[in-house]
Amino acid sequence: MSKAVLITGIGGDISQGVATILRENRPDLRLIGVDVHAQHGGHLFVDQFALVPSASAPDYVDAIKAIVSKHSVDVVIPMSEPELGATRPFSELAPGVKWITAGDRVVGAGLDKLETMRALTGLGVPVPWTKPVSEGRPIAYPCILKNRSGSGSRAVFTVSNDEDVDYLVKRYPDAIFQELLEPADREVTCAVYRRRDGEVASLLMLRRLTGGFTGWAKIIKDEETSRMCEVIAQGLDLRGSMNIQLRLTDKGPRVFEINPRFSSTVLMRHRLGYTDVLWALDEAEGKSVVFPEIPQDRIMVRVQGATVYS
Repeated sequence: MSKAVLITGIGGDISQGVATILRENRPDLRLIGVDVHAQHGGHLFVDQFALVPSASAPDYVDAIKAIVSKHSVDVVIPMSEPELGATRPFSELAPGVKWITAGDRVVGAGLDKLETMRALTGLGVPVPWTKPVSEGRPIAYPCILKNRSGSGSRAVFTVSNDEDVDYLVKRYPDAIFQELLEPADREVTCAVYRRRDGEVASLLMLRRLTGGFTGWAKIIKDEETSRMCEVIAQGLDLRGSMNIQLRLTDKGPRVFEINPRFSSTVLMRHRLGYTDVLWALDEAEGKSVVFPEIPQDRIMVRVQGATVYS
């Protein structure tokens, strides 16, 4: 029987990007996809699809274990922060199964945006000021307010005065205030991969957001940012791939978020040769990985498609 790979959250675009990469490059694999409902096209990207409870449900882990057992799953790729949080510690959930994750320290730091800043500070990495809303008003205006957990830019608010604070804190009592980093047009998303031998490769993408995701990206070179990415990868013992979000300010690069998973640029960068999904699978199978040289100024864009299936 062929090797089986379980991809969670298959209704999402990142999971479908990962499935596309595996389908194109590893036709020997059986792909199993799961999600909380079936009103999406995720089943078109996998060989078998199953419903599971949400990651916050008490029976989520048992459902994942049952699917792993039923389909003789060899590799699991958790695709979202809630699923990563629910399935830690990974090695104990399903003995003998390979889990493709960024490693426990990266996941722990990335799941909580306040802990992200604390972890980076501990590594000597300069970060924007950050404080929980429970500790009072922000240090300065303007700033931003965002939830401590989750990802994407759709629940990020610019806070300009005390009136904004009073309105937003009631609705987001577990949020954090954070320094507003400028300029907005110098936002960079960094794909970072650390091999088993400790070698690190980063891909820096100057980006423009569309609907909370990277819609346009240009490859850039910046030595200070690359060194910072390596410091973070080594300091947090990265195991595979993560994504670092930052802005290039007049004081240098400043990280505001770490995504402890494959990101929305996963398929875009794969097309350029930064094939971190395949690297992670190769290393899980005991194979060696060679990092390519990706030239700067290459431009990537997100495109949309549609399928009628019934």
